[in-house]
Amino acid sequence: MHGLGNDFVVIDSRNGRDRMTPEMARAIGNRHTGVGFDQLAVITKGDADIHLTFYNSDGSTAAACGNATRCIARYIMEDTGKSDLHITTERGDLFALDAGNGMTSVNMGHPLLKWDEIPLSRKMDTLKLDLKGEPTATGMGNPHCTFFVENAEEISLENFGPFYENHCLFPERTNVQVAHIIEENQIRMRVWERGVGITLASGSSSCATAVAAARRGLTDRSVTIELDGGTIYIDWRDDGVWLKGPTQHVFSGTFTTDFLSSL
Repeated sequence: MHGLGNDFVVIDSRNGRDRMTPEMARAIGNRHTGVGFDQLAVITKGDADIHLTFYNSDGSTAAACGNATRCIARYIMEDTGKSDLHITTERGDLFALDAGNGMTSVNMGHPLLKWDEIPLSRKMDTLKLDLKGEPTATGMGNPHCTFFVENAEEISLENFGPFYENHCLFPERTNVQVAHIIEENQIRMRVWERGVGITLASGSSSCATAVAAARRGLTDRSVTIELDGGTIYIDWRDDGVWLKGPTQHVFSGTFTTDFLSSL
């Protein structure tokens, strides 16, 4: 599946048979000898409609993945006939809605704005970090560092992203965004994802950037974000940050016995 080019392998384990490990996730995530993905998501039964567990392509886990959650919500809605879902994740309880016209919305919860919640390695103002460019730090169940620049297109993410992902200020590493304001309530954003690299889109990064822009007075709390993979819509409401956009189910398949036995 993918959401605006942010691509996922989704394992439907509601039958309880499949078990995922970091080693398996890395093998499946290899785009040459596996399948390849930005994130892998495992669906299991839970106390709500479903429970989701996320892996990055390096085998590390992530508490949240907005676009994968939207993709899977659409899949479950089509499977069950429901138009709203209650989803549990390590991030907490998320709620998804059929937004009409092929769009799916997910409430990604309230942003984390305190330094020790994000987390940072030391106490400081999260609105303007003590780093060159004074980026804003935001937690969306995973850490984010958003740089507002004159032109996001001119930033070399290949070098910029990994430097800040692994900066000592972020004990759990961080996702890195570069963004500029196109016009009122419209943002251009590019993203380097922790444990993945450059991606065409990122739901949690979009939420974090929208929150950062609103906190800094650059936009209102409802914005449109232009990503490399397309357009996504963010609305920071009293009940949380809502993420809305299209999804695509590309194909379904099974792993061969030879592949699984090689892991």
